[in-house]
Amino acid sequence: MPIPLPRPLAELPVRRLTLGDLVACADLCEDRGWPRDEHRWGLLLAAGTGYGLDDPGGKGLMAACVVTSYGPRLAAIGMLLVAERYARQGVARFLMRHVIDETAGMPLSLYATPAGQPLYEQLGFSVVGHVERVTGFFRPTGGKASAATVRPATADDLQSIVRLDSDVFGADRTHVLARLPAYADHIRIAENEGQLIGYAAVWPSDRTHVIGPLIAPDTATAQALVASLARATDLPLRADIDTRHADLLTWFKESGLRTGSGTTVMTYGASDLPGDRARRYAPLTVATG
Repeated sequence: MPIPLPRPLAELPVRRLTLGDLVACADLCEDRGWPRDEHRWGLLLAAGTGYGLDDPGGKGLMAACVVTSYGPRLAAIGMLLVAERYARQGVARFLMRHVIDETAGMPLSLYATPAGQPLYEQLGFSVVGHVERVTGFFRPTGGKASAATVRPATADDLQSIVRLDSDVFGADRTHVLARLPAYADHIRIAENEGQLIGYAAVWPSDRTHVIGPLIAPDTATAQALVASLARATDLPLRADIDTRHADLLTWFKESGLRTGSGTTVMTYGASDLPGDRARRYAPLTVATG
């Protein structure tokens, strides 16, 4: 049950989070019924800027979120969480306004849950897309034939991955992708006539393997990348797929995955996300609130 704030929000300082706050951030996830996901928090706090409000009662964090900047064209907001005991008292709004002020007019993006979407709309965010989650054990089915060759990525592929990713996402994500080999358990690339045309990774979260990023020129290549990753793990898979890629979502369901929660893609200060959505099937992470 929520408890009253001990003093006005304006008197509570928002501070920068560090890797030393990783456990407190994971505790906040657990408090809200989310997986602890210390692995993901470690990546986000290393590659992005964390903002937090300390619990005045000394019980860890009252609230937290992370902003990952991709240069002047875009910053992504993720992992916005407020402790259950301080819910519904304007804490999320207060923290979001602080983040908007801190980013000083930079275009922002986030993935909103149904519960969080009304707040973001009130703050000026606009809907630009939707993502559907699928989860389960992958059972191979036919799928479309791809002309691409899929193989495990090597260290020599990183520069090519960064170039392709920058083209597809419309932003420089080098500082995130440089951490991907340590973050992901498996990375696959798709080539055609020696040219890298797609890539995908799986990373661990709450006894599942999460697919993302997933970049491909067409559905057949996306399927080939996913099938290769699925053969590398015995864990159930999870993927957050842009609903514009209906054929891939149908294939996932035919392959044994079930539909889960959905999120709404929203932007602030931009009419849409930059880059090429036709080749962008799944992001690296999805978690806002």
